[in-house]
Amino acid sequence: MPRIIFHIDVNSAYLSWSAVEQLKNGAETDLRKIPAIIGGDRASRHGVVLAKSISAKKYGIRTGEPVVDAIRKCPNLVIAPPDHRLYSDYSRKLMTFLRGYTDQIEQVSVDECYMDFTESAPRFFSPMEGALEIKNEVRRQFGFTVNVGISENKLLAKMASDFEKPDKVHTLFPDEIKEKMWPLPIGELFMAGRSSVEYLQKLEIRTIGDLAQMNPELLEIHLKSHGRKLWEFANGMDNSPVEPVRQEAKGIGNSITLPQDAKTEEEACEVLGKLAGSVGRRLRKAGQKAGMISVEIKYYNFENSSHQTQLERATNEDARIYETAAELFREMWKKQPIRLLGIRSSKLTDASAPEQLTIFEVQPEMEKRKKASEKKAKLEQALKEIRGRYGEEAVIRGSNMEEKREKEK
Repeated sequence: MPRIIFHIDVNSAYLSWSAVEQLKNGAETDLRKIPAIIGGDRASRHGVVLAKSISAKKYGIRTGEPVVDAIRKCPNLVIAPPDHRLYSDYSRKLMTFLRGYTDQIEQVSVDECYMDFTESAPRFFSPMEGALEIKNEVRRQFGFTVNVGISENKLLAKMASDFEKPDKVHTLFPDEIKEKMWPLPIGELFMAGRSSVEYLQKLEIRTIGDLAQMNPELLEIHLKSHGRKLWEFANGMDNSPVEPVRQEAKGIGNSITLPQDAKTEEEACEVLGKLAGSVGRRLRKAGQKAGMISVEIKYYNFENSSHQTQLERATNEDARIYETAAELFREMWKKQPIRLLGIRSSKLTDASAPEQLTIFEVQPEMEKRKKASEKKAKLEQALKEIRGRYGEEAVIRGSNMEEKREKEK
């Protein structure tokens, strides 16, 4: 039976939660209904936009941009400071409510989660009915809204929840991919970061459908393993399970808080090179290889971001770790000053464990061995002919010659 997966995402979480709390305390204006943002300070004009209202979005204000730029776009913009303790409280309340439906919930951030609704679905006429009940009850009980995406896997559920907002339920089942997902711009595909999108556009790939119909081997040539992963996502492929309890990350890593914020890619990559060397040395010392590499960024405003990728082949080589980390960094960096950088390795295996070669590696290796065997056979035949003509002592091994000299002494 196909799985039923929900992705639940709070609409403009920080702004919504601040608005709900202000209204509880007697505020006459709802931040969600006026040009408003969360983040930064109007007086100092410092900080970045952490969340924005729909009205603010109409002015071209973007999440992550400096507050000073947002004010230029909308001089009458209302700015409210973030309250992370409040947000954690609302997040806990939401997750407690959702666990009333199922405990198969994987929380991926303070304002979003995946829910394996498969076992709960028979209680409802349809998955849509269950999702609508959740959405409406969240609004009634807590005063804020969520989007719910429904599909058979996490990827498509996530894509569905990003369709029209706010307070909506959308489906994106495999038979709906061509109609609902393929016409979207390539930048809307999950995990398609800025640098990947720029590269794909150079290849004249404009939509998710364009990407889905590309030769995945060609994408791997340009974007390596990430290209294959994007192709799979464009075709709706994702077998990852909903993990209710986040598994303890077992691995080796290193991070550093920079004495001065890194502001350029060159500065960041220099730091990543040193971190990769440290992680590689520790892996080799422990006799381990890593099958997964992740990179963490903490920005100057303490906003965190991380990205990880599965390696085609486990490694403990500094160069391979750096190459992977740099690629991950370019995918997620928002071009904002960086306070901390980190590299972590996981899915460790014994460095001495035998590795299974791919067909692309097996064939060259077999060809190499075949040539070596043929070369050896030709040499043996030549030696046989020489000894047959001039005697057994005509050709002897260097090691045997040394032994003979020692005896003669």
